[in-house]
Amino acid sequence: MSRTAESGFGFGLTSGVITTLGLLVGTAASTGSASLVAGSIITIALADSMSDAFGMHVSAESTNASEKNTWIATFTTFGAKLATTLTFLIPVLILPLTAAVWASVLWGCLLLATMSSFIAKQRGVSPVEPVIEHVGLALLVVFLSHNLGGKIADLVIR
Repeated sequence: MSRTAESGFGFGLTSGVITTLGLLVGTAASTGSASLVAGSIITIALADSMSDAFGMHVSAESTNASEKNTWIATFTTFGAKLATTLTFLIPVLILPLTAAVWASVLWGCLLLATMSSFIAKQRGVSPVEPVIEHVGLALLVVFLSHNLGGKIADLVIR
């Protein structure tokens, strides 16, 4: 995989995990509805994947990347983000919502830890610090999204 493709893949995977976990946990906390969570995941899978791909495209153009590398980064970002986001549908469709949320958090942390370890190995450094940092930031997003979802439910929905 080229450096451009790796960059798009890493960005797409990370954004897919963080964005989807935030949306999933917040929507579950505010609505308690698995169907709303599933619909939100499908919507964000397409809309945010296109948004991130477009952002990566403009970013690559602004660095004077070749046209080929610009399109590689664009499509790699889109594919990685879309595929990653859609994997979070599986637990929501097959498990009760509370179990699906926990399974999704675990799945997201596993994806981030694996990617962080891979990047650390490529850089020749210990994976411990990047794994703790990246998983910790994901858990912070989960915590904040859950609390925000609860506040939204208290203020707006219920």
